[in-house]
Amino acid sequence: MEPVSAAVSAVLPAGGSGERLGGATPKQFCGLQGRPLVSYAVRAMERVSWISDIIVVVSPENIETMKSIIEKYGHKRVTVVKGGITRHRSIFNGLKVFAENQSSNRLLQKPEVVIIHDAVRPFVEEDILLKVVTAAKDHGAAGAIRPLVSTVIASGEDGCLDHSLERARYRASEMPQAFLFDIIYQAYQQCTDHDLDYGTECLHLALKYCKTNAKLVEGTADLWKVTYKRDLYAAESIIKDNLSQQICIITDLKEAVAQVGFLLHESLKSQVKVEAISISLSKNDSHLQNIFSGECYNFLCINDKEYATEEIQQLVDMLEKSNIPLLYPVVLILVHLSISENISFSIGLEELTKIKKFAREVKKKNILVYGLLIQCKDHFSLQETVNSAAALTMALIKDRNPELIGQLLVA
Repeated sequence: MEPVSAAVSAVLPAGGSGERLGGATPKQFCGLQGRPLVSYAVRAMERVSWISDIIVVVSPENIETMKSIIEKYGHKRVTVVKGGITRHRSIFNGLKVFAENQSSNRLLQKPEVVIIHDAVRPFVEEDILLKVVTAAKDHGAAGAIRPLVSTVIASGEDGCLDHSLERARYRASEMPQAFLFDIIYQAYQQCTDHDLDYGTECLHLALKYCKTNAKLVEGTADLWKVTYKRDLYAAESIIKDNLSQQICIITDLKEAVAQVGFLLHESLKSQVKVEAISISLSKNDSHLQNIFSGECYNFLCINDKEYATEEIQQLVDMLEKSNIPLLYPVVLILVHLSISENISFSIGLEELTKIKKFAREVKKKNILVYGLLIQCKDHFSLQETVNSAAALTMALIKDRNPELIGQLLVA
């Protein structure tokens, strides 16, 4: 992606009370896969190398909460600022940090372009950020838009229809938006109290006070805002789906284990991207390290031992060291292979207890451990059993249910 030839920073208003969501916790602090919603929006900005500073504006009572989130999830380049009583007043406070150097933590340079993005829109990508920033450099202001889903109507004083808008002519204003810093800051400086207390549209302020006609940029479908409780469920579903796009199958060098790894690869590859590695975990394998440095959050480890304690602990240590589980829960499926004419339950109570205890311990590290038994009479019936194991694997990585950790599923 082309680098941005301008100093760019971002302001994320996160001071809302979440009144429409319901419940005591403001929506920006509600958990998705164990992590607050605001952290996802911060991370989306953080991933973009050309965004220099990120200002998160929160209500005074949530400043310490936000600081603890930044520390826990290792966020960088983030400054927390006290918000105002309305959205516009909070954004203005965020802009003042650059203009008046009000940050007590470090000196922040005034950017040429500033992005404004809601902290409860977690799925913004670099591509749309680049588009609005580029357009703002050329036009002074820019914002993402989407087609209207429903027709907008107005009612009269009697509660009856007065008129409706032609839906094809209008668009829904979304985030992100971007502005030349001097334009949007000047607009906020000239705002009336009525604008600051009742307004919601930043693009309108740039037009009203600086005569700047914003460039409207067609946005993607994932720019929606978490507003109601159902939106939280939808957001979590999207996150789970994103996390289940890739799996790494790890086997040792034994022929039977490698064969099962190959069959699982073939069975899974139509549903998910699969990396298959045959290694000894006691060695520092560069291929595995490369996968850890990517965005793989699902691992399937196959062995034919009763309980490969040392090897499994080695894998957990490698995962923890990679920081992969810091932001998202990692699924680790321990596959025990048993090919024998005598079909009997081949894992004893002691091994099951060990797996459960181990799973409870590593859950504290945000690693979800499940057991999976592949058991069949001979190699001829192996394919059918592997297909069943693949289906169970997909169910586990898609659901990511912490209540099932330590359980042994039988394919």
